[in-house]
Amino acid sequence: MPDPSIPCVLARDVPLLCIEGLAYRANGRTILECVDLEVRKNEIHALLGANGSGKTTLARIIMGCAGYAPNAGAMRFEGRDLSGFALHERARLGISLSWQEPARFEGLAVYRFLSLGASGPAPSECLRRVGLEPEAFLRRALDKSLSGGERKRIELASMLALKPRLALLDEPAAGIDMPSLEEIERLILDLRGAGGAVLLITHVEPVARIADRASYLCGGRIAFTGDPAAAAARYRERAR
Repeated sequence: MPDPSIPCVLARDVPLLCIEGLAYRANGRTILECVDLEVRKNEIHALLGANGSGKTTLARIIMGCAGYAPNAGAMRFEGRDLSGFALHERARLGISLSWQEPARFEGLAVYRFLSLGASGPAPSECLRRVGLEPEAFLRRALDKSLSGGERKRIELASMLALKPRLALLDEPAAGIDMPSLEEIERLILDLRGAGGAVLLITHVEPVARIADRASYLCGGRIAFTGDPAAAAARYRERAR
């Protein structure tokens, strides 16, 4: 089993995340094929694509979720081969995933949730940054009594608390009203400002515009990587 504590030799030009020729098949169907993607250190990289294009699947593969082992290709984090690393080992390396549909944890207080493995701001500060009043939420349970939008904000707050080296944000604007998109954009910029990189998975163009670079995923393949405006134009053209 790989040991996440073993250092690897780094070069200045080695990307934080490098994916080459990745393929994934499930139930006899090809979901991803020949995916090449790089996320640079301290970069916001948007991944645009329609629903069902494989964006969430790719995020789960990067995170090492059970049942999402690629069928082909290579994936490296700071030059280190990630094959064989379990989810918790990738988390130790500094990779963290914000789910499109946040989980509920019966009996777990929001304060405790935001304190697990935290190395960033205090829980109260993290809640404020996502537009929630700490006094109203810190002692509440992370269960069905919270709305989907509230759970989404709390999960995003957890990303600030964790301060990951690579934040995988799967549709961070889902379930959050449009006037709050500026808060989401500030949060993404805060994650980069703390020294991390962000893979921003979205189909919401106003959110993707803050990226440094963007890739367009279509039919399970990366069809374009470059300027975010150009990637958005490709996405709009294909969506017609």
